[in-house]
Amino acid sequence: MEILDANQTTDRLPYPELADSIREVALARGSGDLQAPPRLVVPLQEEGVLLVMPASDREIAITKLVTVHPENPERGLPTIQGEVLVMDATTGERLGLLDGSVVTARRTAALSMLAARELAPRQDGPLLIVGAGTQGRAHLDAFHEGLGVSRAFIYSRSSKSAVSLAGHARSLGMEAETVEGPEEVLDDVSLVVTATTSSEPILPGEIPEGVFVAAVGSFEPEAAELPPALISVSQVFVDTMEGAKDEAGDLIQASQAGAFNWEDATTLENALRSSGHTEGTIVFKSVGRALWDLAAARTAFSPPSASQP
Repeated sequence: MEILDANQTTDRLPYPELADSIREVALARGSGDLQAPPRLVVPLQEEGVLLVMPASDREIAITKLVTVHPENPERGLPTIQGEVLVMDATTGERLGLLDGSVVTARRTAALSMLAARELAPRQDGPLLIVGAGTQGRAHLDAFHEGLGVSRAFIYSRSSKSAVSLAGHARSLGMEAETVEGPEEVLDDVSLVVTATTSSEPILPGEIPEGVFVAAVGSFEPEAAELPPALISVSQVFVDTMEGAKDEAGDLIQASQAGAFNWEDATTLENALRSSGHTEGTIVFKSVGRALWDLAAARTAFSPPSASQP
């Protein structure tokens, strides 16, 4: 069994290939070959949670274990920690262990990048990143590598984190600067990523038409990065309908406020099957499913790797 550390897991998951794998998995959902039951959520101390996420196809099976502890940064520890165990679906042989934090960051960013590639009216940016943590950095990397975005604006409640991420963007050859708030640059960008732990909306109710928003931070019914007013005037897409109805607080709260009907949301799977043109404001809400971890495992353990002893 291969045990891959964070760097080795990163090397196995290049964003373009990972996005293509996610696309394949999304389109195969109706085939009956994929299994991904709802994830088990176990409350832990100090508002922490343990997430257990299994999935399988005809070739491999995975189980992802993730802990999320919002108070960990104050302890000098990462907020998200985890592992993905990859197994042969026929024999149960353990093929490998992937770094769960890397898998979570990269498959989430690749998913958003895929959605932007398919849905964004203007996919080349500029890009606004709201939240300069692990997901903010992963999305910046993915949108640069996969979409060719060359200019970024960074906003974070932590100015130190924003400055650091802007510096990272410049190291990639991008133009990057920090801003005092999202409102400063919404007229100048075509792509927005919200990747925060905020329980309150961090974007205004009105943003310019033609902007694509990937909201990835909140995954609990009580937390919402986007206000109902913004949801009400947007075309809404979700990674999976069942996941969104259970965990997408942005949409749940908008529905409760009468600003959104679930019938108006489109799944990524259906969007990929459609050649319809998107216009206006586009919101892509993802909460994460084991299907996307399965896609990551398929990318990391392609046949040449999976056949190794």
